[in-house]
Amino acid sequence: MTRRSTVLVLLALLLLSLNLRPAAVSVGPVLDELRDGLDMGPASAGLLTSLPVLAFAVFGALAPAAAHRLGPHRVTLLALLGVVVGLAARAVVHQESAFLLLSLVATAGMAMANVLIPSLVRLHFPHRIGLMTALYTTMLAVGLTSAFLLTVPVADAFGSWRYGIGAWAVLGAVAVVPWFGLVRHDEAMDTPVRDVGYGDIARTRLGWAMTLFFGLQSLMAYAVFGWFATLWRDADFGAGTASALVGIVAAMSIPLSFVLPQAVARPGDQRLVLVVVMSCYPVAYVGLLVAPHSLAVLWAAVLGTALTTFPIVLTYIGLRTRTAGVTAALSGWTQSTGYLLAAVGPFGIGVLHEATDGWTVPLLVLLALSVPLFAVGLYVGRPAHLEDQLRVREATPSAFPG
Repeated sequence: MTRRSTVLVLLALLLLSLNLRPAAVSVGPVLDELRDGLDMGPASAGLLTSLPVLAFAVFGALAPAAAHRLGPHRVTLLALLGVVVGLAARAVVHQESAFLLLSLVATAGMAMANVLIPSLVRLHFPHRIGLMTALYTTMLAVGLTSAFLLTVPVADAFGSWRYGIGAWAVLGAVAVVPWFGLVRHDEAMDTPVRDVGYGDIARTRLGWAMTLFFGLQSLMAYAVFGWFATLWRDADFGAGTASALVGIVAAMSIPLSFVLPQAVARPGDQRLVLVVVMSCYPVAYVGLLVAPHSLAVLWAAVLGTALTTFPIVLTYIGLRTRTAGVTAALSGWTQSTGYLLAAVGPFGIGVLHEATDGWTVPLLVLLALSVPLFAVGLYVGRPAHLEDQLRVREATPSAFPG
């Protein structure tokens, strides 16, 4: 690529990344006002908060095949347009069903673009996967934190929750612009061959390990962002302070998302970095069991550090493959199946909290889940490539010849 083309791709990826979380999390801070405005019942509210996970599982799985047929840049542009249209239109509708449908459009676009980013990094920056993953996951973290912190102030400034959630469509429209200049890449190159399908990946240990690792860390993240503001309110913090503590959890990922992908992408076995990060899960959960109030800021920071397993697993998607087509397939498989597992998180933690009228059992369950997370994390952290496991399987003689 020329220098100008490289700058355009970099700008496009960073702006895209900035827009891949507000569609999912901007409704949370104004959910009560939104429900009142749309006369939305608890079942619909539960569906609304579950849409991001469902979109990742369903539409994320479709992204590699769509990219193979239409080209990854075209599909990413269409996905981002879906985000913009969904965000803008849902801010003005007055029917609950229309709001849910447009939210699905926005989160579907988010899911498809999210799956394709690792393959685009592999395609354009094959020798800088760690650095590029660090840059785009940092922008994901900035978008996530901004949506948590700015939605309510914008809504208050303009006098309605509709402005709070609709403002993110403006940012998305800005991000669309450079992608119009990138669709020509799909015409000038051969469409990345999808060397393997989901069935092939499902027959490898690495494929399932990636699913479990991604799913378990996402389960914990959705449980934290869905319920820990309530946990801290139950620990005698006010609503504003509890939200600020969740903001600390989210904000920790901004600097660490830049550092950790580059650390794990260095040559050799870098699992020590992963072990240090994963160790923060049990430390935070035990700390919240023992001192949820007096050391709340410390546990929020430790938990935020633990949740940076997300940029690490995205880095591994690029590192554990050799071509953009296989990267797209592994990304789609890992995220779609992983988010199905993650969907259990906020629902299960909520059920346990209601059943036990406290947080001891939910925290003990999360603590127990850190054990299998360690096991699969150590496996996916080993230097390896998916293609090698596929070749080994193909070369192994059948146990039932003839």
